Amino acid sequence: MPSPTTTHQRSRAWLFLLATGLLVGALDIIAAFTNYYIATGKGPEGVLRYIASGVFGEQAFNGRGSMVLWGLFFHYIIAFACTLVFYILYPRFIFFIRFPILSALLYSILIWLITTRVIVPLSNVPQSGKPPDFWQALKSIAILFFMISLPLSLLMRRHFRVAKKGL
Repeated sequence: MPSPTTTHQRSRAWLFLLATGLLVGALDIIAAFTNYYIATGKGPEGVLRYIASGVFGEQAFNGRGSMVLWGLFFHYIIAFACTLVFYILYPRFIFFIRFPILSALLYSILIWLITTRVIVPLSNVPQSGKPPDFWQALKSIAILFFMISLPLSLLMRRHFRVAKKGL
């Protein structure tokens, strides 16, 4: 039977993961909406339909408004997955602890590579056929860095310091 302290620590960890996942998910989707608006002059619906198309394919663009909700749901699933993976990796690599900004940059590149080279090609997202250009890739990595990886790195650092102190 787990001790009350262990149960409290687990509850605290899950609450931290939930809050952190919501935060980085919100930051990232706001950046995606802003980037899309600047590029197209259109609202956020296109971004969410694109995300939903990973599962639903073309139906996401032709389907009902529920596709927008599916896109938001899938976006947060991905944000939580990024948060959970970083949470698992963070205490295992001293590099993450000692170099939070550099580790955030490397994690951004890793997220970008996995997304563009594995997830999107294996999904039902309509493929453009052309590889991303250098500036588009750099912009995407910068968004991932400032909106996901850097907040994750700094929040993890704080979380694990507090946890280590037993507070």
